[in-house]
Amino acid sequence: MRSDPRPELTAAIAELPLVDHHVHGVLRSDLDRSGLEAAITESFDRAPAGTTHFDSPVGFAIRRHCGPVLGLPPHATAEDYVGRRRELGAAEVNRRLLAASGIAHLLLDTGHRAAEITSPAETSGLAGQRVDEVIRLEPVAEQVAGEGVGAAAFADEFAGRLAEQASAAVGLKSVVAYRFGLDFDPSPPSRAEVTDAAGRWLRDMPAGEQPRLTDPVLLRHLIWAGLDLGLPLQFHVGYGDPDLHLHRCNPLLMTDFLRASQARGVPIMLLHCYPYHREAGYLAQVFPHVYFDVGEAVTYTGARSRSVLAASLDLAPFGKILFSSDGWGAAELHHLGAVLWRRGMADVLGGFVETGEWSFDDAVRVAAMVGRDNARRVYRLTA
Repeated sequence: MRSDPRPELTAAIAELPLVDHHVHGVLRSDLDRSGLEAAITESFDRAPAGTTHFDSPVGFAIRRHCGPVLGLPPHATAEDYVGRRRELGAAEVNRRLLAASGIAHLLLDTGHRAAEITSPAETSGLAGQRVDEVIRLEPVAEQVAGEGVGAAAFADEFAGRLAEQASAAVGLKSVVAYRFGLDFDPSPPSRAEVTDAAGRWLRDMPAGEQPRLTDPVLLRHLIWAGLDLGLPLQFHVGYGDPDLHLHRCNPLLMTDFLRASQARGVPIMLLHCYPYHREAGYLAQVFPHVYFDVGEAVTYTGARSRSVLAASLDLAPFGKILFSSDGWGAAELHHLGAVLWRRGMADVLGGFVETGEWSFDDAVRVAAMVGRDNARRVYRLTA
């Protein structure tokens, strides 16, 4: 046993250049108090009168860990934090927080409110980090539908557009959890079923509105068409905003789909997973093509994130767990995802070393696997 391995382990993990395998861009515009509060919660609503979203695990973590990056003492008030943020300006805040995260490589999902946030090139330029793109399936289908495609041609047009957009991407993503639920029919639909469903969707589409795909037949078709490209396929699982029904986001609902897709050999990446991270760990153990992370749950649980990270190590092989921040909009979320992951892993793994259950070298090796090496292997990253 080691007397206290945590300081040495903390230093080793702090030097690890992370690969954030699921993340988004940052907002270009300055944020006032209400704008920043809206960006640090999954709620669509303002905090109730007399309360603030800063009085939350993530709000406290921002004041503790992001304040010093912006030149404030730890635990500075929310008012002082917002004032300092405005004083520096969005570009400088974004540069500081992204650079201080120690994330070296971002896999950027560009399918959610992309016009409001930085592109892959902009994000890369802010902090000198490498960025590769992950293509979200549903917006591609909605693009095709919005261009007036006919029902009979929809499947072919979607396949061609997806192949074109994914030609330089490293992965794909589905938000079927939001649009239907993870209890979707696990089998691929027939061509006739896709044509019939496309006909209904296109016929009933409100004129002048952005198409939104919720048809379960077409959502299944997108997933299976994505598998045909062979790129790792990410699924939102568990925790998210009120646009989903959390009880239908349990990854165990995908068990039959995982069985059906196993022969394809395409990696299935379960994102976030909280509060179903133990279920995700089970699936990662029993299915060779399943991987998972605890993503934004680390950020949003703040000082309690160590317990989430510890639970993620309960069952799954360590080669099946990845790091992600799922940062979107406020660069604080990108930074906290990395800071809290590093601190939590050092504390949890350090405990294993201290009690003699693990060697120090194994703890460092597993941290590197989860934080970097597994993503490099699964996404076939060359640098």
